[in-house]
Amino acid sequence: MQRQLKIIILQGELKSSKAENESLKAGQTPNLGAMKHRVHFALQNLHKLIMAENWVIKQLTSVAESLRFVAEVLESTGKINKVEAEEEP
Repeated sequence: MQRQLKIIILQGELKSSKAENESLKAGQTPNLGAMKHRVHFALQNLHKLIMAENWVIKQLTSVAESLRFVAEVLESTGKINKVEAEEEP
């Protein structure tokens, strides 16, 4: 998902750069509307990246919590086995 988002962003930047390059070759100054569009496009993609990163962080947090739980269960099992071993004659 994140890789696809980066590809989309790069494609948009490439398209904007090509258009700007053609305008400069033709001797035209960059137009304010095009610049606003590029800024808006960049902001949209930045927000998408932030949302994707937040999702990844949530997933990593969930995995970490699961691993903590498994570790606690394993520790408890070890303690139970130790107590049982001590109780045996």
